[in-house]
Amino acid sequence: MTSLETHLKYAVQNTPRYTSYPTAPHFQEGITGKVYASWLGELGRSDTGSLYVHIPYCREMCWYCGCSTRATRRQAPIAAYLETLMREIKQTAALAPERLRIGHLHFGGGTPTILSGDQLAALMEALRRHFDIDPEAEIAIEIDPRVFTPELASNLVGLGVNRASIGVQTFDPVVQAKINRTQSYDTVARCTEALRHAGINRISFDILYGLPAQTRDSCINTLRQALQLRPDRVSVFGYAHVPHMRRQQRLIDENDLPKPAARIEQALAIAEALAGEGYVQIGIDHYARADDNLARLAAAKGVCRNFQGYTTDQSSFLIGLGASAISRLPRGYAQNTADVRAWSQAIETVQLATCRGIELSREDRVRGAVIERLMCDLEADIGAIAASQGTSLDLPDLADLEADGLVLCNGSRIAIPESCRMLARIVAARFDAHLQNRSAVRHSSSV
Repeated sequence: MTSLETHLKYAVQNTPRYTSYPTAPHFQEGITGKVYASWLGELGRSDTGSLYVHIPYCREMCWYCGCSTRATRRQAPIAAYLETLMREIKQTAALAPERLRIGHLHFGGGTPTILSGDQLAALMEALRRHFDIDPEAEIAIEIDPRVFTPELASNLVGLGVNRASIGVQTFDPVVQAKINRTQSYDTVARCTEALRHAGINRISFDILYGLPAQTRDSCINTLRQALQLRPDRVSVFGYAHVPHMRRQQRLIDENDLPKPAARIEQALAIAEALAGEGYVQIGIDHYARADDNLARLAAAKGVCRNFQGYTTDQSSFLIGLGASAISRLPRGYAQNTADVRAWSQAIETVQLATCRGIELSREDRVRGAVIERLMCDLEADIGAIAASQGTSLDLPDLADLEADGLVLCNGSRIAIPESCRMLARIVAARFDAHLQNRSAVRHSSSV
C-alpha cells in the first residue's frame, strides 16, 4: 500500500480533534452548577490556572464557522452580554476558597474585538479585580482583521495583551465568496502592522484547507502571502463540514468541497512549504518559528493541548467564562450552556450556567494523558503514564495500524512515524474508551 493509499484509507474516518479527553460530545447532563461549584471549592492557591473568556458575537457569519457564535449589527446585545459576563466573573471567583493565580488568559469567540476599547477595559478590570493575573502572563486575543483599528491595537497593549491570533483562512477571492468571508491581503497586513507598531509582536495566523473550491495552488498562494507578514506561529486547520451541527454550513455547496485526496494534498503541501520556511511542526496542525517558545517546548516534549489547540499553557486548571465556555478542573470538565438567554438567566439569578460535563475517572486520566502525548509528541510510553497514576492500562489492538505503518510498537511504548503525523487522531482514537462505547457520535474527518 502506497503512502497516499494509506492516508486515504484512514483520512476519511471520523475522529475527534482531542482538544480534551473525554471529548465534549461525551459530556453528561449530570454535571450541574452545584457540582461545578464544589469542584471550584477544591482549588488551592498553590496552583496556577488559566482563564478562557468567550465572546459569542460577530458582525456577520462566516459559513464555514464551527464556533458557538451569532451575528449582530446591534450594540445592545453585546453590552448586555458584557454586563452579565462581569457578574459571572465575580460569582465564579467567589466560589474558590482563595484568590486564584492566573498564568494564561485567552479571549475567544466569535469576535472578541467586537467589543469597544472601553468595554474591553471594563472586562479586563473585572478579571484583574477577582483573579491574580501574573505580570508575566500570556494574554491572547482572537482577531477578525475586518473589524480592527489601529486605535484598538493601542488599547489592547494598555490592557496587557501580548499575543494576537488573526483569522486569515484564505486569500483566494473565489473561495472567500463561497464561505461568506471577504478580506484582502491588505486588510490583514494593516492589522498585523498596527499590532506590531503598538507593541504586540507575538502574532499567530489561522489558515484553513479543505474549503469549497479550494485547490493546492490556492492554499500555497495564501500561505506565501501570509508568510510575507512573518507570523510567529501558523495554525493550519482542515475545514470540518458538520452541517448537522452548524446550520450556517448548510449554505456551503457540498459539491464544491475538495475530495479526500485533494484535502491530503493540500495539507501536505502546506506542511512542506512551512518546513521550507523554517517553521517547526507542532503536533498535527500548528507550526512555529524555531526560536518561538512553543517550538522550544515541543523539543522538550512539554507542549500541551487544550481547547485553543497546542499551547505552552501547563496550568493545573482552566476556568471558562461566558456562554458555551468549558472549564477543566482537577475533578473534571464543566460546560456552560451555549444558549445566551439561558446563560444570562442563570447568572442573573446568582447561579452557575453549567449544563453538562464529566467527572474524570482514574482510567480517563490515564487515557487522556496517553492521547495528549500522542497528539503532541507522536509517541507515548503507556506503561510509564499508567504507573504515574498508580494503575495500569492494557494496550488496545493496534495490529492493523502497525501493519499499515501508522504506529511502531516496542513493549508499552508506541510511536507514530513522521510520515503519518497527520493521522495521529486515528491512533489516539484507539485509546478513546468513550468513542468505542458510543460509536454513533459524529465527528469530522481525520484529515
